Amino acid sequence: MSNFRQVDRETGFLLPPSVDEWLPERHLARFVVEVIDQLDLSRTVKAYRGAGSASYHPSVLLGLLVYGYATGVFSSRKLERATYDSVAFRFIAANDHPDHDTIAAFRRRFLGDIERLFTEVLVLAREAGMLKLGTVALDGTKVHANASRHSALSWEHASRIEAQLKTEVKELMALAEAADKADVPDGMSVPEELALREKRLRRIAEAKATIEARARERFGREQAEHEAKLKAREEKAKKRGRKPGGKPPLPPTADPGPKDQVNLTDADSRIMPVAGGGFDQAYNAQAAVAAGSMLVVCNDVVQAANDKQQIAPMLDKLAAVAATLGSAETLLADSGYFSQANVAACVEAGITPMIAPGREHHNRSWKERFAAAPPAPQNPTPVEAMQHRLATPEGRKVYALRKQTPEPVFGIIKSVMGFRQFHLRGLENVKGEWNLVTMAWNMKRMFALCRA
Repeated sequence: MSNFRQVDRETGFLLPPSVDEWLPERHLARFVVEVIDQLDLSRTVKAYRGAGSASYHPSVLLGLLVYGYATGVFSSRKLERATYDSVAFRFIAANDHPDHDTIAAFRRRFLGDIERLFTEVLVLAREAGMLKLGTVALDGTKVHANASRHSALSWEHASRIEAQLKTEVKELMALAEAADKADVPDGMSVPEELALREKRLRRIAEAKATIEARARERFGREQAEHEAKLKAREEKAKKRGRKPGGKPPLPPTADPGPKDQVNLTDADSRIMPVAGGGFDQAYNAQAAVAAGSMLVVCNDVVQAANDKQQIAPMLDKLAAVAATLGSAETLLADSGYFSQANVAACVEAGITPMIAPGREHHNRSWKERFAAAPPAPQNPTPVEAMQHRLATPEGRKVYALRKQTPEPVFGIIKSVMGFRQFHLRGLENVKGEWNLVTMAWNMKRMFALCRA
């Protein structure tokens, strides 16, 4: 005879249910709530007027967002639904159900406060002995923007459409003047057609103005680089006593190129090369990760596909958190960050640079791997000193930490947490969302370190 547990969905609770009994003692949702309860949310709390109907406490809404980003639930509508469907989300929300408008408005309104709270979480990690800021590895990853690359408008295409629309406006104006004489197609409203084209012309004019502004900005940067190349060429000629070979570098142009473009959905995003080949509308998300703990200590989002200009801003961010988190001693980065100026900036900041000057060769022989350290150069430049450091067995061992520090973090954020695309638009909003993503990662990592 079969023996089954009784199925009863009708009998009510004899006592009120306790949300504290819904989850096991060791659960990420409990940990998120415990960490958020230790954060200083007074500034956020004071932003509420206290009038009208009672508001959801910021700790509840922040907990839903952090746990959502840590577990792959990013949409405010899905977060609202999860407070009904998921025991963990019910626990965080104390069995309440904030609607999606409330969650979205909270995220949009207090996105700027996330950066301060991001640092507070790291302070808690340091006090718990999880974070030691010694060796830091810097890397970047392309994250898709909340816009399609097919929504991009190039200067050449915009100019062609603009000319076409202006011609059509003239034709419609002539048709309107001769409406009593000419046959107007059935269902066609000349004023509506004119208004539609004028609206499109205004949007194209705005897009072209943005492209022109970017071209002027690029010209200023490229002009400085051009002058530096000419100066280096002249110094080389004086040193050799003869004219250097090859053609002199061509000066940059201030005018927009035919392929210069702007995205009409998210104008701050850029076309960037992505992993696996090809190009997409994206942002370049940066993260400085502490070796050992794999906690993100600093982050940023930039519009440049190249990483070469990101060392100096990250050094400033590391200096800003030094008083609360400790000072970084060594900075690891791949060849995409290498330049003489970047190496010199690290030395000036009191940080030992370990930046690959070029791509590493794979499948090195055992002789190369276990070769003795070369002799140290006499009176080396910062780059020469770094190259010698990278060639020593100790230096190779330290630099090997680079691949196993930031790259797994990006892999987990994208593949496990499922964050492959920004859900907000605009550079400042995207920076705030990346703060939220990396804070969620840090809590998830801290929870794992507590269990270790």
